[in-house]
Amino acid sequence: MDIQAQQRTRQGVIFAIMAYTMWGISPIYFKALGAVPASEILMHRIIWSFFLLAGLIHFGRGWYSVREVLKNKTKLVYLFSSSILIGLNWLIFIWAINSNHMLEASLGYYINPLINILLGMIFLQERLRIVQWIAVILAFLGVAIELIAFGSIPYISFALACSFGAYGLLRKKVNLDAQTGLFIETLFLVPLTIIYWVFFAHSDTSNLFNNSLSLNTLLILAGLVTTAPLLCFTGAATRIKLTTLGFFQYIGPSLMFILAITVYGEHLSMNKIITFVFIWAALMIFSFDGIKKSMVDRK
Repeated sequence: MDIQAQQRTRQGVIFAIMAYTMWGISPIYFKALGAVPASEILMHRIIWSFFLLAGLIHFGRGWYSVREVLKNKTKLVYLFSSSILIGLNWLIFIWAINSNHMLEASLGYYINPLINILLGMIFLQERLRIVQWIAVILAFLGVAIELIAFGSIPYISFALACSFGAYGLLRKKVNLDAQTGLFIETLFLVPLTIIYWVFFAHSDTSNLFNNSLSLNTLLILAGLVTTAPLLCFTGAATRIKLTTLGFFQYIGPSLMFILAITVYGEHLSMNKIITFVFIWAALMIFSFDGIKKSMVDRK
């Protein structure tokens, strides 16, 4: 590997760590907005992300790419569907964080890679290796034990994992860069958001003129909180292999897990401990299989 390639790889690793770290500590930001209803935080997240992305596309001269996508009806159908899924995912995540379900949010993003495997098998005709089957079965057993022994099921975790997994599947079908794709997704969501803001948002914080400067600043920063890790992720994905990038994805849920039990005092019940242990074991097997396959492919 030449010096330039090594430098790009190092940059990719740094971008990956930055992206997943920002995603992992994002609950701190949403906790600071605990007085604002989840639906309104989502509203601000969509609107300010739209304006920030429009600015980035304008200065990056990316309007040609946007126009090309807008001419493609198939891509627009996929992006409309993915916009609904990412909006739903954001709403569930914000609600979970501010309703003291951060552990379940963390579990959801641990489960996500395993959901991706199943979606790839079902919709992309990808074949699962034996070790991948073992990982999926372990994860299923963890959830089954929680359901049978404790009579509960991690609905929030599954909602987050499935919505984000389905979102990723649709975006893979579109095959579009993250910045342009997210801009068009927010473009679809903005009209619905404005209708909600004008006719249905009647809380004490819905009128920006009644809010403090600090609260309005936090709300406007929703755009940056949304796009900054995504741009870092894109920077990483273009510099390092996806198999390498995949090993960084556990930084986010691990940071959420630590924040939940140390900073925000969420109780780690026995049913959650059992489920986490099974999921962690599944992910260790999944990661080992990924490393082994990557080494074989290099030969």
